[in-house]
Amino acid sequence: MTEATRLVREGRLLDATARIQERLGGGVPGTSSAASSPGSRAGGTVTRGSAAGLAYRLHVPRGLPAGAPLLVMLHGGTQDADGFAACTGMDAAAERAGVAVVYPEQSRSANAMGYWNWFRPGDQARDAGEPAMIAAITRTVAAQLRTDPARVAVAGFSAGAAMAAVMAAAYPDLYCGAGVHSGLPYRAAGDVASAFAAMSSPPGAVADAGPVPLVVVHGDADRTVAPGNGEAVLRSALVGAEPGRLDRTTGRAPGGRDWTRERFSEPGGRVLAESWTVHGLGHAWSGGPGGVQYADPSGPDASTAMLAFFGFTADRVGVHPGAAVG
Repeated sequence: MTEATRLVREGRLLDATARIQERLGGGVPGTSSAASSPGSRAGGTVTRGSAAGLAYRLHVPRGLPAGAPLLVMLHGGTQDADGFAACTGMDAAAERAGVAVVYPEQSRSANAMGYWNWFRPGDQARDAGEPAMIAAITRTVAAQLRTDPARVAVAGFSAGAAMAAVMAAAYPDLYCGAGVHSGLPYRAAGDVASAFAAMSSPPGAVADAGPVPLVVVHGDADRTVAPGNGEAVLRSALVGAEPGRLDRTTGRAPGGRDWTRERFSEPGGRVLAESWTVHGLGHAWSGGPGGVQYADPSGPDASTAMLAFFGFTADRVGVHPGAAVG
């Protein structure tokens, strides 16, 4: 933190960005730091494509019909699409649920270590910068697969989670829900220095995240993105609303970590936000497979929980337009 601040004051923004990238690059102790292998194809097919200058990885479950849901997954820093698929296990979860999953991949020319530039004003608005590119991939794949336009969601981890919050705020007409795992709230920062500050000291005041329902997952032992950021994301989803807490549930993953889940709804019953605090979890995807970087198998299954929140599984919560809690 001290070194990055010094670099910013000296005008060495690229070097300061590198320090942020190193900070965000911390994995889970005891997991492999080698390049991750592709996620399980789980009986479906994996293809590659590109749109708007970005490459993407697409997993299509076997026998996927027209009108199925689509999930857009945004990787964290130092990851690529294959590595993110591997650490989340989302291919297998989506195969079970009958959901197509596309993983846009950040260009290394835009960020040498693969981070989405969520903290730059030019990458926080509709029809501009990286949000426009991700939206273009979303539309391209949705048209290709003829997915249900009312059931398209976006989720991410770390820097990808912060960008998922941006996508939900900028494109409420495109996404029915957003998942923010170990990330930061919309417009939590406006430059390198404020990004680093927000990672350590979550913002007190938050921007309105817009009408798209959010599901938040954060570990209370995260030393990379302070746990208070998860609380800030939740608050950003409730700005201007008059929510009532639906429920507060506690539990324990089988043989693993304790968790606390809270749900908030608007008076009509539609869920506005769901928050999972995973006790003892660091900066890693909760419930990801063992031995994979950025994955912690001892937590609850974040991939399945997100699909349920989006209404993409039999145990749906039902956040897509017109749906009520179920």
